[in-house]
Amino acid sequence: MKINWFPGHMTKALGQIKSLLANVDVVVYVLDSRAPLSSINPALNKLSQNKPVLYVFNKIDLADEDKVKQIAKRFDGEKSDYIILNSTSNSNLSKIKSKILSLAKEKIDKFAKKGLKSVVRVIVVGVPNSGKSTLINSLCKKAKMITGNRPGVTKQTQWVSIGDNIELCDTPGTLYPNLADQQIAKNLLFIGSIKDEVIVDMSELASELIDLLKEKYPYLWHQRYGDCSSLEDVALRRGFIKSKGQPDEERAGNAILDDFRKGRIGRITLEE
Repeated sequence: MKINWFPGHMTKALGQIKSLLANVDVVVYVLDSRAPLSSINPALNKLSQNKPVLYVFNKIDLADEDKVKQIAKRFDGEKSDYIILNSTSNSNLSKIKSKILSLAKEKIDKFAKKGLKSVVRVIVVGVPNSGKSTLINSLCKKAKMITGNRPGVTKQTQWVSIGDNIELCDTPGTLYPNLADQQIAKNLLFIGSIKDEVIVDMSELASELIDLLKEKYPYLWHQRYGDCSSLEDVALRRGFIKSKGQPDEERAGNAILDDFRKGRIGRITLEE
């Protein structure tokens, strides 16, 4: 199963991001905490390497917080910082603003010496469906961005003020032009950053997710699916039966993916 999905609008989006970065002070990089390392696009990393970066480990309500905390420590540097949150909650919004202002301190101080108050311009990037627009809407305290729980909703850049002299620009979710590492591609499929429609055999993908969950979270798997060890077992347990009495493995596969994405299996992070 070869996974490769790079719609034409993503090429355009990378070009837009590149041009915007010339006038941006801070990059906010939104990562999905269920697969944070797979959420990092090398093309975006290359474009933003000279800018201060705030890494937002989003969707922590669906992820393994202990694992995420260990991974996040790697992103604390001289010109970078991180925060772990759920973008649908307002509990950490003031911390995000203060971290942005801290990363832009050099510009703020430079303007202050001239008696001026600077506007900090921030670009928000990330893979599709990572929660960028939802985060900005929470910061705005009202829905100004178009959002949706599927990849590819944001199609163009949008600027919005969030107060404290901070302006944010949402951007379309972007993937890699070439998904050479197929495990990364699978992780992005598992979390819904790549459209399911690109996969011909969803049963094969779901079988790989089963193996991953049984290896990394055997207790959570058993808690949800008992002694099931295959798609056929899950289909029989759930009563997914075709007209001729055969287990409906495709339906079982879709159910497992939906359970994982909606957190019904438990709080899971696929990476160490």
